[in-house]
Amino acid sequence: MNLRSLHILNYRNIAQADLELSDGINCFVGDNGAGKTNLLDAIYFLSFCKSCLGGLDSQQVKHGEPFMVLQGQYDREGTAEEIYCAVRPGQKKQFKRGKKDYPRLAQHIGLLPLVIIAPWDELLIGDGAEQRRRYADSVISQCNPQYLDTLMRYNRLVTQRNALLKQLQESPAPNLLLLDTFDQQIAALGQSISERRRQFVDWLAPVITRFYQTISSGSEAVQIAYLTGLDRYRLYDGLVEARPRDLALGYTSRGIHKDDIEFSLGQHPMRRVGSQGQRKSFVIALKLAQYQYIEQHNGIRPMLLLDDIFDKLDAQRGQQLIELVASKQFDQIFITDTNADRLRRILDKSSKPHKIFSIKNGSHAEI
Repeated sequence: MNLRSLHILNYRNIAQADLELSDGINCFVGDNGAGKTNLLDAIYFLSFCKSCLGGLDSQQVKHGEPFMVLQGQYDREGTAEEIYCAVRPGQKKQFKRGKKDYPRLAQHIGLLPLVIIAPWDELLIGDGAEQRRRYADSVISQCNPQYLDTLMRYNRLVTQRNALLKQLQESPAPNLLLLDTFDQQIAALGQSISERRRQFVDWLAPVITRFYQTISSGSEAVQIAYLTGLDRYRLYDGLVEARPRDLALGYTSRGIHKDDIEFSLGQHPMRRVGSQGQRKSFVIALKLAQYQYIEQHNGIRPMLLLDDIFDKLDAQRGQQLIELVASKQFDQIFITDTNADRLRRILDKSSKPHKIFSIKNGSHAEI
């Protein structure tokens, strides 16, 4: 999977950019705030129909402009693909493959596989379980559209069950027949989602260990585990058992929407004992394992986006990472950095073709 060219108009702080890209390594160099991450975000938007930086679509339009446009020309396993996106505040977002609009944007997810490693990924370690569930679900959905559909149906049913619970709170003699219907449907979908998540985590575990040991020179052991209430009860039974409490609370307290993924260093949670360098190394190992998961399950190598990747890594870990991403395990790579000399040292160690772009105030120039 390669992005051949990228056209940007009025995206965040980028007034206009027309980039012809290398199918090897593309480096964006500039000061903090220059717009390097916005370039990566535009590439991300074309893959996922949204910004990786958050916010409404209308907030991605350059301040003072009436619309924004993103357009990418891709080589997808020898087949040319053209993706077009336009956003006008107050209007429906346009997303086209070739000249045809998508009936549903969910149909686009997975077409242009992409993995991004960015500073905010460390929130996966420190934030709550929802962040980690969302991460796992997004990766699995790239490889399995049916999973995304199942997950959306599950979430709708839980929302509807919560609304019903609040209605039943006001009834002196609540009729539980409709609640039981919800519980049966939620249980069937939840079981499927849980099994797929477990398979995902079990697949990642040894690959994360291998990448982490490469980056840390084999000095530390890491683990990843899927934590779910379904290890203790069948979901339908759990929902039935929790009904009195759920009626009192007004929401669904059991289900796969409460699951978590645990990251460990040695025998201890990474969030408690991991240093900044260890956390950063683990997140990188996690994302590189994700890359290989998508490659194996989609049959296509994703694009790899590395945003400010060397921050918080000591010299040894940085060197190990340089050698790893410059190897033949990875195809097209996009890197942002403030240090042009460091990027040149990376390129000197790689046989991949490359281009370097200088970024300043949202404008670019190829070096």
